[in-house]
Amino acid sequence: MELDPDEMTKVTNRLRRAQGQLAGVLRMLEEGRDCEDVVTQLAAVSRALDRAGFAIIASGMKQCLTQDADTQESTLDVAKLEKLFLSLA
Repeated sequence: MELDPDEMTKVTNRLRRAQGQLAGVLRMLEEGRDCEDVVTQLAAVSRALDRAGFAIIASGMKQCLTQDADTQESTLDVAKLEKLFLSLA
């Protein structure tokens, strides 16, 4: 299944931001920054990763739901999407 390129561009951008945030967390640890600040930034990274994952799954669900009703072949069926979704919960 090929996901919507426009949606995946947004996801890629979100993941790049999360990558930058994670690098910031590492710097904060190396600098001995306050624990509360580090945990706050780490939580932001975690949320960004979760949102990227949810966006990928949502795009897959949208594509599956809009498939031609006559074709029964789907490489990513509803059960697989549900399993992927729950893996992020």
